[in-house]
Amino acid sequence: MPTISHHLLLCATPTKALCSPDPALGAASWSRLKQLVRELGLEDPTRPQGIVLRTKADCLRICAEGPILLIWPEGTIYGAVTPERIEAILRQHVIGGVPIEAWILMRQNFRVP
Repeated sequence: MPTISHHLLLCATPTKALCSPDPALGAASWSRLKQLVRELGLEDPTRPQGIVLRTKADCLRICAEGPILLIWPEGTIYGAVTPERIEAILRQHVIGGVPIEAWILMRQNFRVP
């Protein structure tokens, strides 16, 4: 089993769209995320930094400013995640290691001390 560097959970097409009233935006963001993870080689099991997993979530219980993207394990939560923002987040944050502060809604600590 390859090492996992990040797991991206995107609340894209929730059953009850409380965070984002436009399901088309969530679907487009999910489609772009899948495409870029493949194109950028982030699923490659030989990637030295580890693979990047992606999951479409129904609800992350953050009922505002969706679509919502949670980056695990660091706990960075981005809001208003459009297809354009997905690309910037992947390139700058996931690959480059520099979060985009202006788009971050909150941070949660999921790491065990």
